[in-house]
Amino acid sequence: MRLKSAIFVSAIVRTAQVAGAFAAVRRRGAEEAGAVFVKVATLDGKAALYGPAYQGDFDVSYPADRRFRVLVPPGHPESESEERMVREIRFDSDLWFLEIEDKAGRPFVDLVPDEA
Repeated sequence: MRLKSAIFVSAIVRTAQVAGAFAAVRRRGAEEAGAVFVKVATLDGKAALYGPAYQGDFDVSYPADRRFRVLVPPGHPESESEERMVREIRFDSDLWFLEIEDKAGRPFVDLVPDEA
């Protein structure tokens, strides 16, 4: 059984905060099954963006509830992540958008193996 998006996002926020990063929900999506996107800003004008991995990108027997893939690689200007999210929101108005500020650039989500 898959966790509701609202619970999953709350867990990411809590995990990031416990680890010393700042995390906030910038856009609330569908409580049950909204897609989750995570922007990680490194506080130097750079950011990475992670979004849902395609089902075919990983072994579905993996125990993680949700897997993510890199949409904007770490080290790119923060504006690229923002521009990508504008497009994603136009496509899916029910998505969740979470922002983490962490100098170490930790996303606090499971990435597909070739992205880790």
